[in-house]
Amino acid sequence: MGFIWMAFAVGAVLLWAMSLGRIFTFPGPTCISGSPPFLPPLRGDRRSRNVLLVIAHPDDESMFFAPTILFLKSKGHNIHVLCMSQGNADGLGITRKEELYLACDTLKIPREQVKVLDHPKLQDGFHEKWDHGLLAELTMEHVQLWAIDTIVTFDSYGVSGHPNHRDVHHGICKLLHANVQGNIEAWELASLNILRKYSGPVDIWLSSLISSSSKQPIYTLVNSSPSRSYEAMAAHRSQWVWFRRLFVMFSSYTYINMLQKV
Repeated sequence: MGFIWMAFAVGAVLLWAMSLGRIFTFPGPTCISGSPPFLPPLRGDRRSRNVLLVIAHPDDESMFFAPTILFLKSKGHNIHVLCMSQGNADGLGITRKEELYLACDTLKIPREQVKVLDHPKLQDGFHEKWDHGLLAELTMEHVQLWAIDTIVTFDSYGVSGHPNHRDVHHGICKLLHANVQGNIEAWELASLNILRKYSGPVDIWLSSLISSSSKQPIYTLVNSSPSRSYEAMAAHRSQWVWFRRLFVMFSSYTYINMLQKV
């Protein structure tokens, strides 16, 4: 029995190393997919997009969306961040707001393109119910302010199942439903089951297979420099406790994002 467990452990380490090696072979942030290409140029002369990342709390951008941010930056897209709360559940809202700016500095997102809201009806908490109409309204204000054409956000489960994440998703869906012009494209970060979520770089194989074989547009974005995720998350010093350090190391969201159309 001991030999079997040892063989299993050795196999797991080898698979992890092989997967990490595969990620490091990419020369930069990469999209693994079929056709059409992810975020092709808009009509006219505009090759870059104005992308709005809509999140619920400071640190969501680093903990979950770093591969997406790094890929979009590498392609020259213009990224804005709209954070719907200060993350004030523990009374650290002002601190966490500043930490988000520091993390965005690390990710090369200008501070003037980052907005952190502190609306009385959108306060951080597992038991806080956020109004979807209000979320849609506030998002549309920033869509118009920044001439946004593409939105990236959570899916209906919200990666961790946090109700604030899920409400953000439903708020974006409400915005899209009201957008009769249809000039806003939206993508959601696919939530993974617990095995894939904590498989680190190993998930690159299954994500790649799903992206290449799916009849629906699903794209796998690979972070070829996982240390960038680590650095960005470390900027959130008030949150940088031991279990989040382990999360960033073992989470597949550090290495890979799967995006699908909302």
